[in-house]
Amino acid sequence: MSGVLSESSPMRRTDVEASVTQGSEHSAVVAKRAAMASATGTAVEYYEFSIYGYMATIIAPLFFPGDNPAAALLATLAVFGIAFVIRPIGGVLLGRLADRIGRRRVLLSTVIGMGTATALIGVLPTTAQIGLAAPVLLVLLRLSQGFFAGGEVVGAAAFVAESSPNGRRGFFGAFTPLGVAVGGALGAIVCGITTGLLSAEQLQAWGWRIPFFLSIPLVIFSFHMRHNVEETPEFKAFLAKDKPPVAPVREVFGKNLPALLRVIVFASAQNAGYFIGMVFMNIYLTTYLHFDKSKVYWVIAVISLCMAAMMPFWGGLSDRIGRRKALAIGFVGYAVLVVPMMMLMDSGSLWIAALAMFVATLPMPIVQSVGYPTYAEQFPTRVRYTAMAISINLGAILGGGITPYVVTSIITRTGNLLVPGYFMAGAAVCALLAILTLRETSKGNLLR
Repeated sequence: MSGVLSESSPMRRTDVEASVTQGSEHSAVVAKRAAMASATGTAVEYYEFSIYGYMATIIAPLFFPGDNPAAALLATLAVFGIAFVIRPIGGVLLGRLADRIGRRRVLLSTVIGMGTATALIGVLPTTAQIGLAAPVLLVLLRLSQGFFAGGEVVGAAAFVAESSPNGRRGFFGAFTPLGVAVGGALGAIVCGITTGLLSAEQLQAWGWRIPFFLSIPLVIFSFHMRHNVEETPEFKAFLAKDKPPVAPVREVFGKNLPALLRVIVFASAQNAGYFIGMVFMNIYLTTYLHFDKSKVYWVIAVISLCMAAMMPFWGGLSDRIGRRKALAIGFVGYAVLVVPMMMLMDSGSLWIAALAMFVATLPMPIVQSVGYPTYAEQFPTRVRYTAMAISINLGAILGGGITPYVVTSIITRTGNLLVPGYFMAGAAVCALLAILTLRETSKGNLLR
């Protein structure tokens, strides 16, 4: 019969098999390019965000001088949190644009916007030089960073998910948070070298600016990587059959509210794990436990790189065992490990503190690598970017933006150094409850 393959038609069967193989190979190539382009952009984002947190104790007296070092540190951390407040606004506006014109062009703009704001922080005059205008300008630049960051990591996660074949989204999706970990590690390395080579006077005078200037070559490299990738196959397939949404925000809240709330809970716990585990632990080990700053930066850098190396494994494992099981392992780890490990850090030995910090952050590569592809799988293609921007950025505010400030403030008032651990354990328990409502998405097609 015409059109039917049989044992007597080996040539036609071979042609079909070759076509399938070529299609699979092409899908893998597209996914690899998307994964690398996304990883470089998220590395830039988290390098830029992390260096502000790592340099907070040095920057604090320059922009918020006074007789109370704790108050200056709190003010600096408040500015750190301000960038998170505007992230949902940037995410919604950039997400709406990406759901209409495509992901690629928006992701090119986010990396340029973040890099420009970061480099400008490096040239800011201090309060001693221009008075109150200095902290005002710092706030404005942090707001600019937050605006573009609101569309960065969420867009990168959506971009990879829409470029990956079924059954491999976890593995390729792990490269987005791998970029997060590498960016944080690179920030710690740069800050470690800077503080190790320069005296306290040199750091205060000009040395603190170096990490901000070094974002420029990173941005150029990331822009080059993203310029060379194509629009996602999933988005192109959607445009071939449907029109972009006219009001994606209204559609997200009207048709995707349960998924939106679920991702907010997950993202809150995920961000709490990252910012408590990496950014706040720098303050905890240096300010409260009085370990040497440059040594702590190197500890954080090594741990971040170790965590990054684990992410593809956990992302790939979630393709086999499912997102729900993998996320449950990660959040149980946070709930159980963080408080005991923080107690162990207060032993007086940096080696023991480093080991304890390593153990406390073991859940991070699980939650980070499995989280982002899971979030992308919760929403349809027509509003995926917008929905992820809203939910992940609101989670970032709750778990990352206000967390360092809140826990530092509580520690200042109570003297209880274990507050961050309790905060993290509580966030993890909330995420575990949300997992009970999560449908398994590791095997099927993306929603369209």
